[in-house]
Amino acid sequence: MSSFTIRRLAAGGAVTSLLLAGCSAVVDGPLTGTDSDAVTVSDQWVKAAESGMSSAFAQLSNIGDRDVRIVAVSSPASARAELHEVTTRADGTAVMRQKQGGMTVPANSTHTLVPGGDHLMLLDLTDPLAPGMTTTLSLIFEDGSTMSFDAQVRDFSGNQKSYDPTGGHGSAPAAAPMPGHGA
Repeated sequence: MSSFTIRRLAAGGAVTSLLLAGCSAVVDGPLTGTDSDAVTVSDQWVKAAESGMSSAFAQLSNIGDRDVRIVAVSSPASARAELHEVTTRADGTAVMRQKQGGMTVPANSTHTLVPGGDHLMLLDLTDPLAPGMTTTLSLIFEDGSTMSFDAQVRDFSGNQKSYDPTGGHGSAPAAAPMPGHGA
């Protein structure tokens, strides 16, 4: 083999290597493309309630390489649903309010929805939620993608918080008590 042929083969191999390297771009985010594709839901449940309001809880895991944000929730079990948090007022009382800006599920991490913390609030229940039933919840992500999951209804009597319908910003009226809502 001549030295010219060897140089051409080496140059061709280098070009092929560069082309292949150019095709393997670093992926920023979940491989499938949408925020909802990066999130899995586990340990999901809803507090039993005869009427009025209830709360849903779960562990949300993000397997993607970037943070994702949940901006809304819906459920056929309620006329309205909101993303909620529990905060402490200056006087030390815990109050529940709508979480402004949504909920972030960090990249390669989890965000746990728990009684006394972040949770999904079901307002104006359409029917009673009895223990043993299941209900569907849908999460809406910042990129417009959605995901639905079923959650089992369970009895739970803990965490009696007040609901601040104003969102807790500025001068607000006293929080409305929410006996038995479970957040």
